[in-house]
Amino acid sequence: MQHLDLQVVRQALKWSGAGQRVWLCTVLCTYGSAPRAPGSLLVVSDSGQWLGSLSGGCVEDDFLERVAHGEFAEPVAVVRYGDAHDMRSNIRLPCGGVLDVLVENLPADCDVRAHLSALQSALLGQRRVQREVDLRDGQRRLNEDHHQGPRVERDAVSVRLRVGAAQRLLLAGYSSVAHFCAQFGKGLGFDVILCEPREEVLEGVVLDGIEIRRELPSVFIANRGCHADTAVVALTHDPKIDDLAMLEAVRTEAFYIGVMGSRITSDKRRERLQRIGGLGEAELARIHAPIGLNLGSKTPAEIALAVLADIVRIRSGIAREEL
Repeated sequence: MQHLDLQVVRQALKWSGAGQRVWLCTVLCTYGSAPRAPGSLLVVSDSGQWLGSLSGGCVEDDFLERVAHGEFAEPVAVVRYGDAHDMRSNIRLPCGGVLDVLVENLPADCDVRAHLSALQSALLGQRRVQREVDLRDGQRRLNEDHHQGPRVERDAVSVRLRVGAAQRLLLAGYSSVAHFCAQFGKGLGFDVILCEPREEVLEGVVLDGIEIRRELPSVFIANRGCHADTAVVALTHDPKIDDLAMLEAVRTEAFYIGVMGSRITSDKRRERLQRIGGLGEAELARIHAPIGLNLGSKTPAEIALAVLADIVRIRSGIAREEL
């Protein structure tokens, strides 16, 4: 859904450039079931136009009505939806959950447009930033972001929002495990790309909504196919594909790099990558091998589940010992 968030920021920039005040809304946190994840965006112009999504529609309708009646005149506010004890809104989410929404009232000035332009660059993958908003006065600050962690962090006086490109899952080669990884990754909101040069392997393969590139994964990676929000996984057991992908992946900013194989196979691969590929200890340490969480997985679907679970763990900034 980060593609939608990019559209939201682009539209906010257009409206601001045309001299319109905009309200930028961000899902801060959810309790129970909720339609959109933390970090999701909605923008509303002072002419009543809007783009984006916070829920299935009920929250948006209520928010537009409240803006039209002159609410949210302050620079920043936090609104809760779905809470039966909150008398300010009678909205109940169909899924029964509760969500908090950050509402920023942004005037049409140069500072706002510069801020929105920086967010647009981040969502395009040109940089990763952590956006800090002061809950007392609405002051905004952008910091470079070089770590994985929750998209939203909050304390009593500020919120910090991670902004980057749509997270990518790059599958280096096709296999039965890669097939399930593609499906799980799509369901988790990743931009999934499968690189597979072997035409005979792809014969009869159907993966709806997945980009398939008929080229070596290593070539795609070398041609700037990875950014800091990319997870690279090799799942073929073919050294010509897996090893070459690892050699290129460790030269990128990819936040997760993993390759399938037993401990014995993984040890042999590390030796090859060190001896033939010239990788050092720091580069080898970036490679998750054996790949995935130890869930006792046996079937392709179970192995894919373990792989995606480990990627989500890293994306969320959770150490293994915290599980």
